[in-house]
Amino acid sequence: MIFKSPTRGEISLEEVVEDIIKYINEDNTRHYKIIVGSDSQPKERETCFVSAIIVHRIGKGARYYYHKEVEPKVRNMRQRIFYEASLSLALADKLSSLLKEKGRENMPVEIHLDVGTKGETKELVKEIIGMIIGSGFEAKIKPDASAASKVADKYTK
Repeated sequence: MIFKSPTRGEISLEEVVEDIIKYINEDNTRHYKIIVGSDSQPKERETCFVSAIIVHRIGKGARYYYHKEVEPKVRNMRQRIFYEASLSLALADKLSSLLKEKGRENMPVEIHLDVGTKGETKELVKEIIGMIIGSGFEAKIKPDASAASKVADKYTK
């Protein structure tokens, strides 16, 4: 899986983890939040899915990485939202494992979901949150999930 970074170009997930640790070590007096989120954009014949990893240096900026994939068109909104959540969950799981391998088990990964209590996705909120929390991750929904959805959304176009 290849990620793109505005600061590093194309890098592997293992290199993303190394870069995250290096970024944190540059200023370890700050608090950090690691966030994963995905978004999608249906197009005429395909659907573009983007998953993002954001390292938020609380009060002092962030660094992000994203992975883009194109799948055959997903017409059903419910199926698309569940696929977005499963992409985020799989990525968060891999990221957590790699961080633990590097001795960073104290760095929990938060998953931002592209669902909210208003709009089309309101009926999916409980199911999606249950899936994420049941897998051991903290879940955030709109409007508190803006970080990942904004980054991922930017690259689905």
